Amino acid sequence: MEMIRLNNGVEMPQQGLGVFQVTDQSVCKESVLTALETGYRLLDTAACYGNERAVGEAVRESGLAREEVFLTSKVWIQDAGYDRTLRSFGKTLENLGTDYLDLYLIHMPYGDYHGSWRAMEELLRAGKVRAIGVCNFLPDRLCDLILSHEVVPAVNQIELHPFCQQRALRRLMEQYQIRPMAWAPFAEGMNGVFRHPVLSAIGAQYGKTPAQAVLRWLRQEGVIAIPKSVHAQRIRENSAVDDFRLSPADMVQIQALDLGHSLILDVSSVNEVYRLHGIRFEQ
Repeated sequence: MEMIRLNNGVEMPQQGLGVFQVTDQSVCKESVLTALETGYRLLDTAACYGNERAVGEAVRESGLAREEVFLTSKVWIQDAGYDRTLRSFGKTLENLGTDYLDLYLIHMPYGDYHGSWRAMEELLRAGKVRAIGVCNFLPDRLCDLILSHEVVPAVNQIELHPFCQQRALRRLMEQYQIRPMAWAPFAEGMNGVFRHPVLSAIGAQYGKTPAQAVLRWLRQEGVIAIPKSVHAQRIRENSAVDDFRLSPADMVQIQALDLGHSLILDVSSVNEVYRLHGIRFEQ
C-alpha cells in the first residue's frame, strides 16, 4: 500500500478500511480481519460508530504488531470541549485496547471544537497521538481553527468523490499541507457510480471496475481513501489499485463529473446541525 506523508512528518497508508454503519460487532470484526489479511494497514473508526471494540479485537487477533496498523478514531459532538474530549479519548483507547492513536479527529465542526483542539494538542505533545485533524470542516471553520491554535490539522476528512470534489476547500488545505481524506469515496452508491458510463469505460481500459477507477483517481489526486465494505471480495477488489495508473485524459474525464456540491452531508445546513447535535450514544 502506498504511503502519504502528513504535515508533521508522520506517514500513513493512502487507503484503508472505513467501518461507518457497521454496527454488528461480529461483522465489523470479520471485515477488519479480512482487510488486514488482504494487506490493509489503515483502519478508520469513531466513538459514535459503536464499533471501536470490534476493531481493536480484530487488530489483536490479526497477529500484527500494533505499530504495523494505523488506527484512526474521532470525538463526537456530545464530547466537544477540553475535558470531555480527554475523557472520550481515554474511552476510545480502552475500547481499542491500545495506549495510543495514530490519528485523532474532531468529527464535526460543531460545539466547542476549540476546546477539543486544545485537548488534542496536549495529547499530541504527550505522545498519546501521532497526528491530529478534523472532519467536515469547510473553509471558514478550518481557517478559524488554524488561526486560533498552534498546531495545524494534519488531515481533513471530508465528503469527496467524483461528484463532489471539494476543489475550493482542497486549494485552501494545500496552503497548509492538510491532507484530504475521503469518506464515502463511492458517493454511497449515488448517481449510479458503480455503473456510471464514464467510470465504467475508464476502468474497462485497465480490466478494472468503476470502483477501482475511482480509488485510483483518488490515489493520483493525493487523497487518502477509506472505502467501506463488509464483503470480502469487495474488500480485496478495493485493495487492487496499485497495478495500474490513469492517464491524464482519464483524470480530466473524472474531474468533469464534479457537480460542485455535496450529495450526502451539507454541514452548513441548519437542518443537519439540528440532526447531528441530536445524535447521542454511550461510548
